[in-house]
Amino acid sequence: MAGLATHIDPDELVKKLHDHPVHSHHAPRRSHINQVTPYSSRYAAKTELPKFKIPQASAPADAVHQLIKDELDLDGRPNLNLASFVGTYMEPQAEQLMIENLSKNMSDADEYPAMMDMHARCISMLAHMWHVQPGETAIGTATTGSSEAIHLAGLAMKRRWHEARTRAGKDTLKPNILMGANAQVALEKFARYFDVEPRILPVSRASRYRLDPALVQANIDENTIGIFVILGSTYTGHYEPVAEIAALLDAHEQETGQSIDIHVDAASGGFIAPFTHAGAGPDTPWDFALPRVKSINVSGHKFGLVYAGVGWIVWRDEHLLPRHLVFELHYLGGTEQSYTLNFSRPGAQVIAQYFNLVHLGVEGYRNVMENALANARLLSRALEATGWYECVSDVHRRVGSFHLSPSPSSPDPESDSPSDSSDSSDSSAAYNPGLPVVAFTLSRALKASHPHMTQDSISTLLRAKQYIIPNYALPPHEDGTEILRVVVRESMSLDLLHRLIADICEVTDRVMRMAPGDLAVFDKVGGGSGGGGGGRGPSVEKRFGNAGLGHEERDKARRPMGEGVHRSVC
Repeated sequence: MAGLATHIDPDELVKKLHDHPVHSHHAPRRSHINQVTPYSSRYAAKTELPKFKIPQASAPADAVHQLIKDELDLDGRPNLNLASFVGTYMEPQAEQLMIENLSKNMSDADEYPAMMDMHARCISMLAHMWHVQPGETAIGTATTGSSEAIHLAGLAMKRRWHEARTRAGKDTLKPNILMGANAQVALEKFARYFDVEPRILPVSRASRYRLDPALVQANIDENTIGIFVILGSTYTGHYEPVAEIAALLDAHEQETGQSIDIHVDAASGGFIAPFTHAGAGPDTPWDFALPRVKSINVSGHKFGLVYAGVGWIVWRDEHLLPRHLVFELHYLGGTEQSYTLNFSRPGAQVIAQYFNLVHLGVEGYRNVMENALANARLLSRALEATGWYECVSDVHRRVGSFHLSPSPSSPDPESDSPSDSSDSSDSSAAYNPGLPVVAFTLSRALKASHPHMTQDSISTLLRAKQYIIPNYALPPHEDGTEILRVVVRESMSLDLLHRLIADICEVTDRVMRMAPGDLAVFDKVGGGSGGGGGGRGPSVEKRFGNAGLGHEERDKARRPMGEGVHRSVC
């Protein structure tokens, strides 16, 4: 008897069945789409969409629309994609504006002056929201997202460093940039793509999984072009200590004469900290109120509440954007200055961003962000109240009390537990600042009583209920600690939150009752999108970025692109 196959290629299997003489008269029609609307006859089920080659014949729009729509039913539901920071809801009036302006291209500045005026107004509003100082002329641009914005900010930092070194008659061969190991992949991409040594500094529970100022102090040198500081870690939601790092860089400049700039990656926090009562902490500046902060990026399509496709980069003054990085284009009848990686860019998202800024205003954004943080606190407390989970994120804990490190002023080591008195009407000012993110792990007690349980199994079974909740490892130096993470966005209603809590409890109870052998099916083979326990691991920059390796050693160690990147924190 022939052995069972270990792998089946479904496309090849279907192709063989199509071509088999016994079955060929039953085969779906692949050369073209039936000239009937699907479901109008019992034979419509035989229609198959072309997959690899453009068909010779055209097909009715309604038939193609229905077939594509049916295939897209296999996608996850955006509102239940709790892994993503990207917004999935806009008001009908904003959607209508986007539909009406879908064909407008940001590169055609001369053709769409009203849209470009709105673009300029957005830059001005963001600059003032981030406390640009009197006498400064902020400059910036819309981008396709924060990844492009970070690259632009990094290039400007590198060029300013290069020009300063050249004026001083010093070499410019070995630029480096510092960031925490919790940095999103876009920051690493900048370093790799633009030939800058990334110094990836370890994060730990002691540093609250964020950039450690002491390590910054130990790793800067004359070749440091700047520091990427993150306002809202995608792993746990913590804000990095921008003011503390700025202070040590001020002291460094006084001692050495070397000025090292900060770029704040506020992809999510840039639309949260300015509006919430918590801010970035009590009396804690993080933006252009700090002279050391030269540029800030934010994602309009995250907590700016716009659909995917828009980010922003703002420099506090125009002299910080080296002029020769700016292209002057004489195209389509006018003169345009451009500093972007993309030329053609959608204009509808910029218009939608302006709509939100005008429509919501400070009061509206504050209501949205405070509500998201309140829901994140409720979810965090509910999870810890089960006794099955503990939260690594800290937005539900009173100011100064942190995961496994209660406030020194509190005599009770469990004072940050669910029994801590709380009021749903509390503003965020009473709690630790951060993103509305709930990062949680199986409790130590549950791990001890059920050592066979895995968080991958929890994530997988929740996926069967249509929730997308990733399970992934914290950055290196954290002993392989894995966390599940929920991003609480505007669209998470209280009813949905209650249903989520009930489903997490149901799934956890089911996994607790499963035999160890039954849970083996959830073991990852060769890695996975969740990132936990798989074979992919961190990038070579994060493994070796602070180990003193040269470019050649790092190049040899890099994994092929086919192995992918850690997507669950994007």
